[in-house]
Amino acid sequence: MIGIIGAMASETAAIIREMERAETKEISGVKFVRGVWGGKDVVVATSGVGKVFAALCAEAMILAYQPEWIVNTGVGGALDLRLGILDVVIAEEVVQHDMDTSPLGDPPGMLSGINKITLPADPNLCNAFERAAASLGVQAHRGVVASGDQFIAEQEKKNLIRNRFSAACCEMEGAAIGHVCYVNKVPFAVLRTISDGASEEASMDFPVFAKKAAKQSVKILKEALMQL
Repeated sequence: MIGIIGAMASETAAIIREMERAETKEISGVKFVRGVWGGKDVVVATSGVGKVFAALCAEAMILAYQPEWIVNTGVGGALDLRLGILDVVIAEEVVQHDMDTSPLGDPPGMLSGINKITLPADPNLCNAFERAAASLGVQAHRGVVASGDQFIAEQEKKNLIRNRFSAACCEMEGAAIGHVCYVNKVPFAVLRTISDGASEEASMDFPVFAKKAAKQSVKILKEALMQL
Protein backbone atom coordinates (compact mmCIF):
# COMPACT_ATOMS: atom_id res chain seq x y z
CA MET A 1 0.00 0.00 0.00
CA ILE A 2 1.34 3.39 -1.06
CA GLY A 3 -0.26 6.57 0.22
CA ILE A 4 -0.44 9.60 -2.08
CA ILE A 5 -1.37 13.06 -0.83
CA GLY A 6 -1.93 16.23 -2.83
CA ALA A 7 -3.18 19.51 -1.43
CA MET A 8 -5.45 20.44 -4.33
CA ALA A 9 -7.78 18.48 -6.59
CA SER A 10 -5.61 19.45 -9.56
CA GLU A 11 -2.79 17.44 -7.95
CA THR A 12 -4.81 14.25 -7.40
CA ALA A 13 -7.76 14.19 -9.81
CA ALA A 14 -5.86 12.54 -12.66
CA ILE A 15 -4.74 9.72 -10.35
CA ILE A 16 -8.25 9.12 -9.05
CA ARG A 17 -9.71 9.07 -12.58
CA GLU A 18 -7.26 6.36 -13.63
CA MET A 19 -7.63 4.15 -10.55
CA GLU A 20 -9.13 0.69 -10.83
CA ARG A 21 -11.45 -0.85 -8.21
CA ALA A 22 -11.69 2.52 -6.44
CA GLU A 23 -13.40 2.72 -3.05
CA THR A 24 -13.98 6.00 -1.20
CA LYS A 25 -14.07 6.59 2.54
CA GLU A 26 -14.32 9.92 4.35
CA ILE A 27 -12.30 10.52 7.53
CA SER A 28 -12.16 13.86 9.35
CA GLY A 29 -13.62 15.59 6.31
CA VAL A 30 -10.98 14.16 3.93
CA LYS A 31 -11.95 11.72 1.17
CA PHE A 32 -9.59 8.76 0.85
CA VAL A 33 -9.80 6.79 -2.39
CA ARG A 34 -8.28 3.32 -2.36
CA GLY A 35 -7.65 1.30 -5.51
CA VAL A 36 -5.03 0.20 -8.02
CA TRP A 37 -2.92 2.71 -9.98
CA GLY A 38 0.33 2.20 -11.82
CA GLY A 39 0.07 -1.48 -10.97
CA LYS A 40 0.22 -0.73 -7.23
CA ASP A 41 -2.27 -0.77 -4.37
CA VAL A 42 -2.66 2.92 -3.46
CA VAL A 43 -4.75 5.23 -1.34
CA VAL A 44 -5.09 8.82 -2.54
CA ALA A 45 -6.27 11.88 -0.63
CA THR A 46 -6.72 15.58 -1.35
CA SER A 47 -5.73 17.14 1.95
CA GLY A 48 -6.48 20.81 1.48
CA VAL A 49 -3.90 23.61 1.46
CA GLY A 50 -1.56 24.23 4.37
CA LYS A 51 0.35 22.37 7.03
CA VAL A 52 -2.55 21.62 9.38
CA PHE A 53 -4.70 20.02 6.67
CA ALA A 54 -1.66 18.11 5.40
CA ALA A 55 -0.77 16.78 8.85
CA LEU A 56 -4.38 15.82 9.60
CA CYS A 57 -4.59 13.94 6.32
CA ALA A 58 -1.29 12.12 6.78
CA GLU A 59 -2.13 10.99 10.32
CA ALA A 60 -5.58 9.77 9.29
CA MET A 61 -4.09 7.91 6.32
CA ILE A 62 -1.51 6.17 8.49
CA LEU A 63 -4.03 5.12 11.13
CA ALA A 64 -6.68 3.95 8.66
CA TYR A 65 -4.58 2.36 5.91
CA GLN A 66 -1.09 1.64 7.32
CA PRO A 67 0.70 2.58 4.07
CA GLU A 68 4.21 1.30 3.49
CA TRP A 69 5.20 4.72 2.08
CA ILE A 70 3.58 8.12 1.74
CA VAL A 71 4.26 10.43 -1.20
CA ASN A 72 3.33 14.09 -1.35
CA THR A 73 2.89 15.17 -4.96
CA GLY A 74 2.15 18.59 -6.39
CA VAL A 75 3.58 21.97 -7.32
CA GLY A 76 6.00 24.41 -5.72
CA GLY A 77 7.77 27.72 -6.07
CA ALA A 78 11.41 27.87 -7.15
CA LEU A 79 13.98 29.07 -4.63
CA ASP A 80 17.10 27.69 -6.31
CA LEU A 81 18.01 30.14 -9.07
CA ARG A 82 18.82 27.25 -11.42
CA LEU A 83 15.22 26.05 -11.46
CA GLY A 84 12.81 26.93 -14.21
CA ILE A 85 9.06 26.47 -14.51
CA LEU A 86 8.14 22.78 -15.01
CA ASP A 87 11.48 21.59 -13.62
CA VAL A 88 11.08 19.01 -10.87
CA VAL A 89 12.36 19.01 -7.29
CA ILE A 90 12.79 15.75 -5.40
CA ALA A 91 13.06 16.32 -1.66
CA GLU A 92 16.10 14.81 -0.01
CA GLU A 93 15.05 16.65 3.15
CA VAL A 94 12.11 18.78 4.26
CA VAL A 95 12.01 21.77 6.60
CA GLN A 96 9.25 23.95 8.06
CA HIS A 97 10.59 27.40 7.24
CA ASP A 98 7.98 29.18 9.37
CA MET A 99 8.71 27.17 12.53
CA ASP A 100 10.62 29.62 14.71
CA THR A 101 11.31 29.47 18.43
CA SER A 102 14.58 31.36 18.05
CA PRO A 103 13.66 33.89 20.81
CA LEU A 104 14.01 30.91 23.17
CA GLY A 105 17.50 30.14 21.88
CA ASP A 106 16.59 27.55 19.23
CA PRO A 107 17.78 27.76 15.63
CA PRO A 108 15.08 28.69 13.09
CA GLY A 109 13.19 25.65 11.85
CA MET A 110 13.84 23.56 14.96
CA LEU A 111 11.01 21.09 15.60
CA SER A 112 10.54 21.05 19.35
CA GLY A 113 10.23 17.59 20.83
CA ILE A 114 12.22 15.81 18.15
CA ASN A 115 14.90 18.53 18.06
CA LYS A 116 15.53 18.40 14.35
CA ILE A 117 15.46 21.10 11.70
CA THR A 118 15.32 18.95 8.58
CA LEU A 119 13.79 15.51 8.17
CA PRO A 120 15.11 13.03 5.59
CA ALA A 121 13.00 11.67 2.77
CA ASP A 122 13.29 8.00 1.83
CA PRO A 123 16.34 7.56 -0.45
CA ASN A 124 14.82 4.64 -2.36
CA LEU A 125 11.80 6.72 -3.33
CA CYS A 126 14.06 9.65 -4.23
CA ASN A 127 16.08 7.40 -6.51
CA ALA A 128 12.91 6.04 -8.13
CA PHE A 129 11.65 9.56 -8.85
CA GLU A 130 15.00 10.56 -10.30
CA ARG A 131 15.04 7.54 -12.62
CA ALA A 132 11.45 8.22 -13.66
CA ALA A 133 12.14 11.87 -14.45
CA ALA A 134 15.21 10.92 -16.49
CA SER A 135 13.26 8.32 -18.47
CA LEU A 136 10.63 10.96 -19.29
CA GLY A 137 13.22 13.59 -20.23
CA VAL A 138 12.30 15.92 -17.35
CA GLN A 139 14.90 18.09 -15.61
CA ALA A 140 15.00 16.98 -11.95
CA HIS A 141 16.89 18.42 -8.99
CA ARG A 142 17.35 16.89 -5.53
CA GLY A 143 17.43 19.16 -2.51
CA VAL A 144 15.62 20.64 0.48
CA VAL A 145 11.90 21.37 0.18
CA ALA A 146 10.73 24.14 2.54
CA SER A 147 7.13 24.26 3.75
CA GLY A 148 5.19 27.02 5.46
CA ASP A 149 1.71 28.47 5.74
CA GLN A 150 2.55 31.20 3.26
CA PHE A 151 2.35 31.56 -0.51
CA ILE A 152 5.78 33.01 -1.23
CA ALA A 153 5.59 35.84 -3.75
CA GLU A 154 8.27 38.25 -2.60
CA GLN A 155 11.96 38.24 -3.47
CA GLU A 156 13.07 39.10 0.07
CA LYS A 157 11.21 36.15 1.60
CA LYS A 158 12.41 33.89 -1.19
CA ASN A 159 16.02 34.83 -0.53
CA LEU A 160 15.62 34.41 3.24
CA ILE A 161 14.24 30.86 2.97
CA ARG A 162 16.80 29.84 0.36
CA ASN A 163 19.75 31.22 2.28
CA ARG A 164 18.63 30.10 5.74
CA PHE A 165 17.81 26.50 4.80
CA SER A 166 19.63 25.96 1.48
CA ALA A 167 16.20 25.13 0.09
CA ALA A 168 15.48 24.36 -3.55
CA CYS A 169 11.76 25.07 -3.54
CA CYS A 170 8.92 26.17 -1.28
CA GLU A 171 5.37 24.96 -0.83
CA MET A 172 2.81 24.54 1.97
CA GLU A 173 2.46 20.86 2.92
CA GLY A 174 5.44 18.55 2.35
CA ALA A 175 7.33 19.12 5.60
CA ALA A 176 4.15 18.72 7.68
CA ILE A 177 3.52 15.36 6.00
CA GLY A 178 7.17 14.48 6.55
CA HIS A 179 6.85 15.41 10.24
CA VAL A 180 3.87 13.09 10.72
CA CYS A 181 5.59 10.30 8.82
CA TYR A 182 8.77 10.74 10.83
CA VAL A 183 7.09 10.35 14.21
CA ASN A 184 5.09 7.37 12.90
CA LYS A 185 8.19 5.78 11.31
CA VAL A 186 6.65 5.73 7.82
CA PRO A 187 9.05 6.43 4.92
CA PHE A 188 7.99 9.45 2.86
CA ALA A 189 8.88 11.40 -0.24
CA VAL A 190 7.96 14.81 -1.67
CA LEU A 191 7.81 15.43 -5.41
CA ARG A 192 7.20 18.96 -6.66
CA THR A 193 7.07 20.46 -10.14
CA ILE A 194 7.83 24.17 -10.30
CA SER A 195 4.79 26.32 -11.08
CA ASP A 196 6.27 29.73 -10.31
CA GLY A 197 9.40 31.56 -9.21
CA ALA A 198 8.22 32.44 -5.66
CA SER A 199 8.87 36.09 -6.50
CA GLU A 200 6.65 39.07 -7.33
CA GLU A 201 5.47 37.36 -10.53
CA ALA A 202 4.35 34.21 -8.68
CA SER A 203 0.72 35.27 -8.32
CA MET A 204 0.52 35.63 -12.10
CA ASP A 205 2.54 32.53 -13.01
CA PHE A 206 0.82 30.13 -10.60
CA PRO A 207 -2.66 30.17 -12.23
CA VAL A 208 -1.09 29.71 -15.67
CA PHE A 209 1.30 26.86 -14.90
CA ALA A 210 -0.09 25.09 -11.80
CA LYS A 211 -2.21 22.54 -13.69
CA LYS A 212 0.61 21.70 -16.11
CA ALA A 213 3.03 21.35 -13.21
CA ALA A 214 0.64 19.11 -11.26
CA LYS A 215 0.17 16.84 -14.28
CA GLN A 216 3.92 16.50 -14.67
CA SER A 217 4.34 15.43 -11.04
CA VAL A 218 1.62 12.80 -11.50
CA LYS A 219 3.27 11.53 -14.67
CA ILE A 220 6.62 11.09 -12.91
CA LEU A 221 4.98 9.50 -9.88
CA LYS A 222 3.20 6.92 -12.03
CA GLU A 223 6.39 6.07 -13.90
CA ALA A 224 8.24 5.67 -10.59
CA LEU A 225 5.59 3.37 -9.13
CA MET A 226 5.72 1.15 -12.19
CA GLN A 227 9.48 0.76 -11.67
CA LEU A 228 9.28 -0.05 -7.93
